[in-house]
Amino acid sequence: MNMKTRRTFIKKTAWGTAAIATLPQTSVANILTNSKDSELKLSLAQWSLHRALEKGEIKAVDFAQIAKNTYDINAVEYVNQFYVDMATSEKFWSQMKQRADSEDVKSLLIMVDNEGELGNPNETERNTSVENHYKWINAAKILGCHSIRVNAFGKGTKRELHAALIDGLGSLAAYGEKQEINVLVENHGLHTSDGKFIVSVLQQVNSPFLGTLPDFGNWCLAAEWGSTQPSKNCEDIYPHEDGVAEFLPFAKGVSAKTYDFDEEGNETSLDYPLLLKLVKDSGFDGYIGIEYEGQNLSEHDGIKASKALIEKTWNGLD
Repeated sequence: MNMKTRRTFIKKTAWGTAAIATLPQTSVANILTNSKDSELKLSLAQWSLHRALEKGEIKAVDFAQIAKNTYDINAVEYVNQFYVDMATSEKFWSQMKQRADSEDVKSLLIMVDNEGELGNPNETERNTSVENHYKWINAAKILGCHSIRVNAFGKGTKRELHAALIDGLGSLAAYGEKQEINVLVENHGLHTSDGKFIVSVLQQVNSPFLGTLPDFGNWCLAAEWGSTQPSKNCEDIYPHEDGVAEFLPFAKGVSAKTYDFDEEGNETSLDYPLLLKLVKDSGFDGYIGIEYEGQNLSEHDGIKASKALIEKTWNGLD
């Protein structure tokens, strides 16, 4: 089906919340009763170092080297905000690939923000957002990544958002398919943290190049970006375990968010044994990305604490 025909079909499709609710869903119980053994593979999300990067204490071009030599992590997830000026430079991204290769570090994905709403109800603005993401898919291709991570924001009723996101995400996934780069949706607040809703969009697009990046945090339904950090006082939180379980069948990455730790090194607001068991028992065989976002520890110590927590918890699971 060509793009014009697909858009016409979408505009004529009446999707309401009742239809969305009838779609099959993945439950926590289903995953936990289908245990599979998976190897732990860790990556470092660049956002874990965003304060140091913003202050100029470290350089974005050194990210792969920092991950390997400081944290003994051999896979990385970039954030587009730190490379905006070089977004379309093939030479720059080739050099970044060489830097990563020289450290034997795998480049997994680019997290993309601030490129417009892929679920914008206005077709022209939605198409602009889709096209704004092309350069990051191109950069990911040069780097040797498997994906870019996107946001599924937009405005309107659930019905309007549903149709707009099918079109926007579907169009971007079609471009990604040409470049052999996946497009991953992360829960980032509001409707994007409604697991059943986002899964229903993915099921309708039905592209192997459209998937998810479930974040252990970010399940706040009341605010954009969706942080469930206790200090944010979100009053409407989608159950973390349900959202992760619903996203996992489509996941090509996992974001292990951490905020704070107790004296024994456990995350104080997220049930890491349950969340990691969901990941392990699902048979997920990709990388789990460390994304420290707390305030009480330095970024350096937060990354180390997150790594230790994930390794301890994972190895202690049945």
